[in-house]
Amino acid sequence: MPITPLMPVYPRCGVRPVRGEGCYLIGEQGERYLDFASGIAVNALGHGHPKLVKAIADQAATLMHVSNLYGSPQGEALAQRLVDATFADTVFFTNSGAEAVECAIKTARRYHYANGNPQRHTLITFDTAFHGRTLGTISATNQPKMRDGFEPLLPGFGYAQFNDLEGALALIDDNTAGFLVEPIQGEGGIRVASDDFMKGLRKACDEHGLLLVLDEVQAGYGRTGKFLAHEHYGVTPDIAAVAKGIGAGFPLGACLATEEAAKGMVIGTHGSTYGGNPLAMAAGEAVLDVILEPGFLDHVTSMGERLRSGLEQMIPNHDQLFDSVRGKGLMLGIKLKSDSRRFVAHCRDNHGLLTVAAGENVVRILPPLVIDESHIAECIEKLSEAARVYVPASDD
Repeated sequence: MPITPLMPVYPRCGVRPVRGEGCYLIGEQGERYLDFASGIAVNALGHGHPKLVKAIADQAATLMHVSNLYGSPQGEALAQRLVDATFADTVFFTNSGAEAVECAIKTARRYHYANGNPQRHTLITFDTAFHGRTLGTISATNQPKMRDGFEPLLPGFGYAQFNDLEGALALIDDNTAGFLVEPIQGEGGIRVASDDFMKGLRKACDEHGLLLVLDEVQAGYGRTGKFLAHEHYGVTPDIAAVAKGIGAGFPLGACLATEEAAKGMVIGTHGSTYGGNPLAMAAGEAVLDVILEPGFLDHVTSMGERLRSGLEQMIPNHDQLFDSVRGKGLMLGIKLKSDSRRFVAHCRDNHGLLTVAAGENVVRILPPLVIDESHIAECIEKLSEAARVYVPASDD
């Protein structure tokens, strides 16, 4: 028998949380951690936010689940709020980010099918992208660590270099449906799309009748100081996938689309047993109540600027370890000169600070959006002390 009955697909560390309080996690033995990982950008409101807790409890006592064969006043209400807050005209609710991206891929393909161009099924995606773990979403990335052992993968994807507009445009042909891109790559190393890149993709879509499909699963929902990250670029997508912060811990995702882009998604083309159930919708409503409060996104921007400033001031004191800071809002990364995963473990195990490793030896800093200056000061203090005593491996 294995040590644990859980399938061993995660390299689980020794942190075993049993409780959360605001921006902190508490382990089995009472260990206290400053949570600047947020369940990988999920716990937007921290842990135990009273509004979210009450909304879920009240709804659970009222009605948790009914089939999507019936009308959904709860789903209609939340979808309308998302339509009002975004570019979208229509919403499909899912249980996860990967499902939201799957729906986005299907929506893009179905659009061209409905227009009489079924051959236009290929989405151009980008190196080091992360779109989820389903067969469809791993097919949309060219990372061997995601794909090895799962072949044959799904056809219908082309791969370009992130931020290389000319390279992406060169892949357009008669089979192209559009582009699938993260405005900020999270797993890939907090790689921020350039203005020229995003605007160039939008222009190409307009000129060639293609769709701009955004994966905003990690960067969206207030994480960068805008409700959706594409707002930083002054471009509008045709389709966008959101999740993570949308439920602030409750499993929830959504595919947002314009009416035109979703023209092929008619009765029978897609579905979900649990997607959009009343319990999920109550969680989504509570999160929106907080995030759309006047001044909330300004707070995220302000805290992001202060956190970034603190990180940048810290780097010269430990320039043997740290290289630079990247990202937007409270989706930040510190690029290291050595193995970021080892440093993340050091911060976690020896200094009670939770962060997340990413590509390009980047440490992701993804705190709850409700942090204040005291949490920022504590994070910088813990990082500084961790860096002061850290000894890189001999092969770093």
